[in-house]
Amino acid sequence: MKSEFEGKKLLILGGNPETIPLVEIANSWGIRTIVASARDTDPAKAYAWKAYTYEGLDTGAVIKIAAEEKVDGVLVGVADILVPMYCKVCEALDLPCYATQEIVDVFAFKDVFKATCERYGVHGIPEFYLDAEMKREDLDKIVYPVMVKPVDNGGGVGMTVAYNEEELRKGVEVALENSHSKRFIVERYMQCDDMGMYYTFKDGYCSASCIYDRYTTDEQPGLSRVCLGGTYPSKHLDEYFERMHPNALRLFKEIGIQNGVLMLSGFYENGEFYVYDTGFRLQGEAPHLLMKAIHGFDQREMLIRFALTGSEGDIDLKTEDDTRLRGKWAATLWFLLKEGRIDKTIGLDELDKDERVVANIQRLHEGDTVLPEWIGNEKQVLTRMYLVCNSKMELADMLKYYMNTVKVLDENGNNILLKGFDVNKALELR
Repeated sequence: MKSEFEGKKLLILGGNPETIPLVEIANSWGIRTIVASARDTDPAKAYAWKAYTYEGLDTGAVIKIAAEEKVDGVLVGVADILVPMYCKVCEALDLPCYATQEIVDVFAFKDVFKATCERYGVHGIPEFYLDAEMKREDLDKIVYPVMVKPVDNGGGVGMTVAYNEEELRKGVEVALENSHSKRFIVERYMQCDDMGMYYTFKDGYCSASCIYDRYTTDEQPGLSRVCLGGTYPSKHLDEYFERMHPNALRLFKEIGIQNGVLMLSGFYENGEFYVYDTGFRLQGEAPHLLMKAIHGFDQREMLIRFALTGSEGDIDLKTEDDTRLRGKWAATLWFLLKEGRIDKTIGLDELDKDERVVANIQRLHEGDTVLPEWIGNEKQVLTRMYLVCNSKMELADMLKYYMNTVKVLDENGNNILLKGFDVNKALELR
């Protein structure tokens, strides 16, 4: 327990399942956690000392909560959409904030982020110009398939793939419905290697904590390709450091990032890297869990400490962080569900007995129902497991074992689990 924080009050914005561990760590330090979110039913609220519900994105209401509770710090959980609010609440109460309005202006909207990246040689996905008027001359220039996405949402929400104009028009409607600013972008639909680039910042120093390969499902045509997991380190790591990393560092420096954690999601195709998303906060994918298991430091603890003191502590990223994972091999494995009710899960109890499974973050349980609108985004995730192994072959064997062992049955005895990724292809074992 970090006794120096005993009795301090920490306001955490957002209450999704991925935020629960952040609340639990703060609780273990004797901190009085206050979770504020837009839904009464958000699960992280059950773990907090106090919980509040506000309407929509009512920053004024959250500032009032923070002021009345006399909180000592504010921290955003695992939700991109709340980073701008986090920045404004901290500014209003003069509390430590790892973001600035200038940084938020870049990261809050996909179109602004993309334009900023291009200035520093960090390329985005090729894009087709189209606005809500959908003029004929613009439609005629589009080469299908394309991905339609809102500029200010994440996790696959509001994103669809279009193979023709009819599907494009429907996709625009969906994107606009899920965009708070009522803006969308239309990009080339990429069918190539997917990657994650995860950075840690401390006092202006930037460390590439992990570069990894991601795998997505192809069982849901027309929808955003939801992640099935990832393997660490990336097969493209050396090329990334040579071609893209220096440009990313220039970008981060110029927009003024000093502290915090940041994810870049990108594609690799024929020697080029294309960034398609970012998140200036802890990630739902939670690569920090693998980093903690391998390196020993916990980004969540760093962020809690920063929220209360303005410092991430005495960690030295130059010596304690290692993109190559100290020779270890690691992976995340996501279990995705089809629409239906979860009647019985099989094999999940195996995870608790395996020391190579360093974490297992379960979102859904027996009795829960996967709704139609959850398909195509991260709400259809049953659980995410995290593996750390001593060799590539050991990792491959364990991934195959759990893909074959875990099953989820509906009321009719049907397995509603989607298939996993091709382990041999992912780890280049063929």
